[in-house]
Amino acid sequence: MDRDSIVLDSFAGSGTTAHAVLNMNKADGGNRKFILIEMMDYAESITAERVRRVIDGYGEGNKRVDGTGGDFSFYELGERLLLENGDLNPNADLEKIRDYIWYMETKTGYERSDLEDSAYYLSEYNDIAYYFYYEKGMVTTLDRDFLATVKTKADGYVIYADMCTLSDEFLKKYNITFKKIPRDIAKL
Repeated sequence: MDRDSIVLDSFAGSGTTAHAVLNMNKADGGNRKFILIEMMDYAESITAERVRRVIDGYGEGNKRVDGTGGDFSFYELGERLLLENGDLNPNADLEKIRDYIWYMETKTGYERSDLEDSAYYLSEYNDIAYYFYYEKGMVTTLDRDFLATVKTKADGYVIYADMCTLSDEFLKKYNITFKKIPRDIAKL
């Protein structure tokens, strides 16, 4: 295995793969990295804890094992954004949904705009203004009342909402693309 390899273990269990990678790096001065994935509830208490002990050392007295050194980061997944049926998960964090929409539309990282616009304004990219008109537990409608809240001037608009009462001609005239929540999110 190359000294700069990245090792993926998608069934990490107790963390044996990370242990081996850290030992190899210690033995030959390598800079191998590892990605462990564990779906069971013991991921932090067993898997990550083992990796911490390997790095820092463990045991006592003449049974002490010196640490390998190194570091790692531990992450937990949040709520799913989309349910199996394609609907938005009502328990998902709104900012994560906004991040996802922005990335799917622009392929760039999302940074909330400082412009004073409606609460549903995401930002502007390539002179297209993006809006995500979503309220948990409420059906939203892209209509003239909503458009009256839009303050950003752009060459085009992409607006997500549950429904749209504007005609196709009106949308085309004002260069507005309507995307229905939630179906169009998964099909960008």
